[in-house]
Amino acid sequence: MREKEAVIMKKLVVLTGAGMSAESGISTFRDSGGLWDKYPVEKVATPEGFNANPELVLNFYNVRRRELLATKPNAGHYGLAEMEKDFEVSIITQNIDNLHEQAGSTSVIHLHGELMKSRSTAYESLVYDIDPENCDINLGDKCEMGYQLRPHIVWFGEMVPMIPVAEAIVRKADIFVIIGTSMNVYPAAGLLNDVKRNVPVYLIDPKDVSTGRHDIHHIKTGASEGVKELRRLLARHN
Repeated sequence: MREKEAVIMKKLVVLTGAGMSAESGISTFRDSGGLWDKYPVEKVATPEGFNANPELVLNFYNVRRRELLATKPNAGHYGLAEMEKDFEVSIITQNIDNLHEQAGSTSVIHLHGELMKSRSTAYESLVYDIDPENCDINLGDKCEMGYQLRPHIVWFGEMVPMIPVAEAIVRKADIFVIIGTSMNVYPAAGLLNDVKRNVPVYLIDPKDVSTGRHDIHHIKTGASEGVKELRRLLARHN
């Protein structure tokens, strides 16, 4: 008797932005009333800002971290995790929260770093998980080599080391999905250019998003309802 042949799942690649986590209560950065309206980018999200006032920057991310610890994934996060039953799902996120992982997604690439990790200011390879019970990074907290710790965040003006990894994943996509991002932030927005011709692209966002393409299926809702609709549409074609 022949062994049952392995089922080859389609590769579903999802690019997520701030709108993915907004329904969970995570503050957005770019929208009107967002964090950049309250805190100048150059003071809290650049190497120069950190050098000028490290305590201000550390405190800014300490507050963001405490907010995250009081937050839960939304139905959109859980919906994407559930899709691993039917697809080989890779999530590429611009978000620094860990809500995708909390919801159960097993393949998540963080382009802009991770809020629940710290790293050495001198050795980029020295990265540490942050204990949720003691989640602040303070002046004087040092790596094993004796250098100050900083948030494991990609600040403006810094390289995005995970972009080559993300590009390689996108090139193999059978389906590409964009959720809750303005597509204005590079190099992340450029990932759309790596999608192979004839690969279906879905966009989930309540707002109009300029992508320069006219072949995108726009699901004009928030993340939770949008993922639900996406699952319905993809089930029809499976």
